[in-house]
This record gives sequence, C-alpha cells and structure tokens, in this order.
Amino acid sequence: MQEARCIPFENPATGEQFGEVAMSTPAEVTLAHKEMQQAFKIWRKKPIKERVRILRQFQEALIDSMDDISEVINRDTGKSRQDGLIEVTMTVDRMHQYYKHAPKWLRRRSVPRGLYKFKKYYAEPHPYGVVAILGPWNYPFDLTVTPMCSALLAGNTVVLKPSEVTPAVGVLVERLIQRIPELAPFVRVLHGDGSVGAAMVAAQPDLIFLTGSTVTGRKIAEATADTLTPFVFELGGKDPMIVFNEADIGAAAKWGAWGAFYNTGQTCMGVERVYVQAGVYDEFVTAVLEEARRFKIGYSARTDNPYNMGPLTFERQVKIITDHMEDAVAKGAKVLRGGKLDGMFMEPTVMVDVDHSMKVMREETFGPIMPIVKFEDEAEAIFLANDSRYGLSAAVWSSDMRQAKRVAHRLDVGSVNINDAISHYPVSLLPFGGVKMSGNARTHGKDEVLQFTQLRSYAVGGPPLPFDIATIMRSPGHYRLGKAITRFFFGVTPRQRIEPVTELWDEIELEPVVKKTAVAAGLSAILGVVLLGWLRLRK
Repeated sequence: MQEARCIPFENPATGEQFGEVAMSTPAEVTLAHKEMQQAFKIWRKKPIKERVRILRQFQEALIDSMDDISEVINRDTGKSRQDGLIEVTMTVDRMHQYYKHAPKWLRRRSVPRGLYKFKKYYAEPHPYGVVAILGPWNYPFDLTVTPMCSALLAGNTVVLKPSEVTPAVGVLVERLIQRIPELAPFVRVLHGDGSVGAAMVAAQPDLIFLTGSTVTGRKIAEATADTLTPFVFELGGKDPMIVFNEADIGAAAKWGAWGAFYNTGQTCMGVERVYVQAGVYDEFVTAVLEEARRFKIGYSARTDNPYNMGPLTFERQVKIITDHMEDAVAKGAKVLRGGKLDGMFMEPTVMVDVDHSMKVMREETFGPIMPIVKFEDEAEAIFLANDSRYGLSAAVWSSDMRQAKRVAHRLDVGSVNINDAISHYPVSLLPFGGVKMSGNARTHGKDEVLQFTQLRSYAVGGPPLPFDIATIMRSPGHYRLGKAITRFFFGVTPRQRIEPVTELWDEIELEPVVKKTAVAAGLSAILGVVLLGWLRLRK
C-alpha cells in the first residue's frame, strides 16, 4: 500500500515546521464528489431561511474563534495577526450582509406576460449542484470561506480545496466546519497540490470556482473544455494608479505606497504600476521614497505586531519577483530604493525609467515593487493604464473630481478607486471582479451568490383559450391580424399604433358579411387584450 504524502505546515518568516496534513488521494476525491452529489438532494430542499440559520452558526463559530484563526494565518502566511484578523472581519461582514439579503436575492420573480395575457410567467434561481472551489494562498481564509458560504447559501454542496501553500489554514477551516453538525454533511475539504485540484476537475462537478493565477486558470479552462463544465474564475491583476498634477501628492504617495506594499505586495487589487503626470513627477517620487523608508519589515506572532510588512509567503513568488527586477534593470530601469531580498523578506522597492517592454510593467509581479512612469497628458495616461491584458482594478488621484471621474469611466477595469487604494474591496455589497484576463467572477454582493445559481423560467396557466390572441395566431389564415397586432402593440409612432384599428374598421365596411365577422373578431380580440391589460394595470 502506497504511503500517504503529507504537506508540511511551514512558517515562511521563521522556517519553523509546525504540523502537516495528509494529501487527499484520488479515491478520496472521487468519494467526496459522490457524497456531495447525494447530500445535494437534501441541502437544496432546505428553505433559504433554514440554510441561513445553519450558516449563521458557522458565522458565530468564526467570530468566537477570531484569535485562533488570526494565529494560524500568521504562522502559515507570515502576515501580521492584525492582517489575519482583517481577513476574518471581511469574511463575516460579507456573510452577515448575504444572510440578511439572500431571501430577497434568491426568491422567485414574476415576468411580464407579453401577449399571453391569460398565463403567468416567473423565473427563479436554482443551485448548480456540487461546486468545486479552489482557494488561493495570499488571502487563504477570506478568499476560501466566503465563496464556500455563498455557494452553500445558494443551495449547492461544496468540495473545497484550500491552497497547498497555506495548508494549516485549510485544516483550520475544515475543523471549523466540523464544529457545526448541521453544516458538516454538506461540505468536503480536500488537501493537496495541483494533482488534487486536477482530480477534482476530472470528477466533473457541476460548477468550478477558482481564485488563483492565470496559469492555473488556463489549465482548468482546457480541462473543462471537453465536458463544458461551467467555470468561474478570478485571476490576477496588474492594477494601475494614475496621479495627475491636481492630486494631493502627499496623500497619493502615502496611500499609493501602502497599496503597493500592503501584504508585501501579494494582493491582486494592489498597486502594481504607477503613472505620474510630468508636473508632479519629481515631487511624487521624492514623497514615495520617504514613505518606503518608513516601512518596517519583520515578523511577530504577537497581536501588537509593530511591522508594516512581513515575509513573502510563497517561495516561487521570490523567483518571479527576482526575474521581473532583473529583466527591468537589464532593459534600463533604475532601483531608487529597496530591491534586496533576505530569505523570504524583501525591502519595499521603488523603480523608475521603466516602460511597457519590461515584465514588471506587463506581468503580475505580486511583490512589494512600485514601478513609476512619467506621462504628459490625460490621453496618454488612459492609454498606458489600459495597455494591459489584465483589468481588475485601478486608482485615479486628482482634486479635480470631474477629471477623476472622467478618467475612471474610461479605464478598462472592474473597479476604480478615486483618491485612495484598495478601499473598494472591503465594501461587502460593492461588486468586485475584473475584465479581460483578470477573470469573469463577481464577488461582493448579490452577484457573488447568484453566480452559484442557474436561472430557470416557468410558464403557468390552463389550456389555451380560443379567444386569446396568442391562441388565434397558432392557426393559419391570420397574417393580417398578426400584422395589425404587431403594429398596435409595438409601433413606435402614434400612426403605427392607430393604423391597424382604422384598417380593420375599413375592411368591416367593405367586406362581405362572413369576412366582416372574422375581421370584427380580430378587432374585438385586439380591443379585448387592450382592455384586459388596462384592468390589470389598474389593480
């Protein structure tokens, strides 16, 4: 019998190994999928209020466990306890809002009848079934737990794979789920590397949700192409920040630096490239260098951690960052501050003389680097900001609010901050998601829950009535009546709407008795539908 492979828990700041978890086997992946298929039959039948009641127990457990969660996040990622707590806060904030609004979001809604005045029509969202969720390592709690809860809230069961880079957080999430007996049967947590993720995809779940890299997104897209398995993904970003002459330069430098260096640059909606107008370029660069100088680097397990930046979490990311810096320097870029690596720790780095031929300006770096480019006018700034295959977020700095809004609406991104950085993400009901290669997922708010559903529609009524226009038009010989109906109900001008009535009336006067009766019936049908519609509106 093959010995189970294990993933160690390793603190990236200290190198300390503080545990391990066995990787899920292919058989366990298959079993988890089958169990969730059976469990779905039970979970989907629970009324939305019942699902909310159960999920609120989980929310209660998270709040009671905040200190434990922040401690595990701290050890597993190297980020501060406070930043770990922020993950928990953002998670329970969204859960709180979703549970409050979900009964309205997920309810049945009536649809206008059109010409079928004697039937009722409605649409309602239905769950997919088994949802496979693959979580990331940079925010391993928030970006794993929230989509899981959203999928469950929508009526799905979940097979969840946390990132193998932060396995201790994944084990903690599993234990927290198991603490809620009414919830545990409807979630399975699998642990492992990309091979486990590939096995989950191969099991053909009803929907796959990924938060991860573009490389991983492509692999899953290729794997799901043959089966046409629905695939929702939030990938990377290369978020631009534009600073105009009219900006508050001190604030732009302070919060731009924070947006670039927060979480050691490992934030998908962080500032990855900066464009500064020529009139304030030198002032901004000087201010940013001063802000970077103030950043304290280090690690502490205490809740009152004094450091602004901890270590990089993933060793592979060190190689990517190094490659981007070396490529830029080789092509003429200058490092004005930082650039040094000490193990997994990296100094906040400011670069100038960069251009779009360099990887640091085109590919997601995911590290504490701020490359700065000078621009002349608004048109150039917009062109440079949009010159990217990514389109997640952006920031615009200007005291001229008309200018800031004008530029914001011309940026090809999912979210824009004006005079701040990253502040859009913590707002629970503000839709978040990208365009272009940043993905098709939408989180935060109604769309996060509804993306885990399929809209189904229903037409309800008795057998067709012989005097219903829709019934009459099923029989041959009513071309003129159909033409009259179309013009009367959908005409753009008064002439188009009135002509059918006058034409039918004229025919009554000219036609023989038999045809008079048929034409009169058609006219009566039109008038009857009009009267019925008016009476329904009066109600």
